[in-house]
Amino acid sequence: MSDDGETLPAGWEKRTSRSTGQSYYLNQFTKESQWDVPTEPAKAASNNKGGPEKVQCSHLLVKHAGSRRPSSWKSEEITRSKEEAIKMVQEFRDQISSGKASFAELASTESDCSSAKRGGDLGLFGRNAMQKPFEEAAFALKVGELSNIVETDSGVHIIMRTA
Repeated sequence: MSDDGETLPAGWEKRTSRSTGQSYYLNQFTKESQWDVPTEPAKAASNNKGGPEKVQCSHLLVKHAGSRRPSSWKSEEITRSKEEAIKMVQEFRDQISSGKASFAELASTESDCSSAKRGGDLGLFGRNAMQKPFEEAAFALKVGELSNIVETDSGVHIIMRTA
């Protein structure tokens, strides 16, 4: 039973959105939320890994000479080393963590991905849509959490889960 006397099915928790003040409902197993009052008990995720079936993330990508496609909207040919890319991404991560810059600001100006024009937003995606190391990191994050450095064939990333 929630605090206003409303009886919720098992596994659901009523919460209040900090941004809108509206009530929403949280599935305690998957941590997915919904605006509509739940009518059935919460179910665990249907995939065997647990967690949500889809996540929304933003990322900041720094490519290097060994990347699968060493060019971007910023540069026709990327010649930096992998080590230089890692150092750059670590510096960006430090700026975000310390509050010196927002994720979206840095992704807009520094990311080698075309998602830069959306502040790094990749939209909603499910499993098997991204390269394995990226997927594993994205699905392991909590909403609002920033990943450590993630290396893929595309380059070096930091990821922020947004939903």
